[in-house]
Amino acid sequence: MTKLGLPDGIRACLFDLDGVLTKTAVVHAAAWKEMFDDFLRRRDGDGFRPFDAVADYDEYVDGRPRADGVRSFLASRGIGLPEGSEDDPPEKDTVQGLGRRKNDLVLERIRKDGVEAYPGSVRFAEAVRAAGLRTAVVSSSANCRDVLVAAGIEHLFEVRVDGVVAKEKGLPGKPHPDTFLEGARELGVEPDGAAVFEDALAGMDAGRAGRFGYVVGVDRAGQADALRRHGADTVVQDLGELLEDRR
Repeated sequence: MTKLGLPDGIRACLFDLDGVLTKTAVVHAAAWKEMFDDFLRRRDGDGFRPFDAVADYDEYVDGRPRADGVRSFLASRGIGLPEGSEDDPPEKDTVQGLGRRKNDLVLERIRKDGVEAYPGSVRFAEAVRAAGLRTAVVSSSANCRDVLVAAGIEHLFEVRVDGVVAKEKGLPGKPHPDTFLEGARELGVEPDGAAVFEDALAGMDAGRAGRFGYVVGVDRAGQADALRRHGADTVVQDLGELLEDRR
C-alpha cells in the first residue's frame, strides 16, 4: 500500500460528491423526505407511511440519478406514476415533476445554508494531487459543478462526470458503472488503474461492476457491513484515515 492508503498501480481517483467530498448527502436525504412525505400524505391521507430518510434513502435513492430514485422508491411502495416530461412543474405528480420538486428543495437548502466540504476529504484529494495521481468527480447530481464551486474545491478535480454529462452522453447512472468508466476514460486510465470512492450502496455496485482497481467505501451512516457486501475493498469513516494510518 502507498502512503495514500491505496494499492500500488493506482493512477487515478474517482470521487463521488455527496457524502464523500461534501456534506450534502444529509441535505439530499432531507429534501427527498420532504418531497415524498408531501406526495404520500396527499395520496394516502392520515394512513400514509412516511419516507425513511435513512433506510429508504440508502436503499432506493442514494447515488442514483434523480428520476431513477423517484421510480425506485415509488416501485417499493407499489406506486406507478406517469413519466411526464422534463418541463413538468414541481407541483405535477409525475416522475419528472416529483424530481423537479426534490431538486428545488435541495437548491433552496444549499442557497440558505451553503455547502461545506469534509476536511479529511480535502486533505486526501490534495495529497492525491501532490502525489501525481489524476482526479475526477463522478456524481449523479445535475448540480455538481455548483456544489464544487460553493465548497471551494472545484480546482482539485480535472474531470467532472455528473448528471448533466451523463445525459449528454447517454450514460446510465449508478449502480451501472458507465459514469465511473467515463471518468477513467477521460483521465486516460484503465479501470484497474483507478480507485473509486463512494458512500452509496449503488456506488459500491458500480465500482464492483466496473472492475476498478480499488473501491473505498466511506461510511457516514453506520452501514460499513453493507458497503463491504456491495463491493468495498476497504471502509473508512473519513478519507483522512487513509493518510493518518500511514504517517
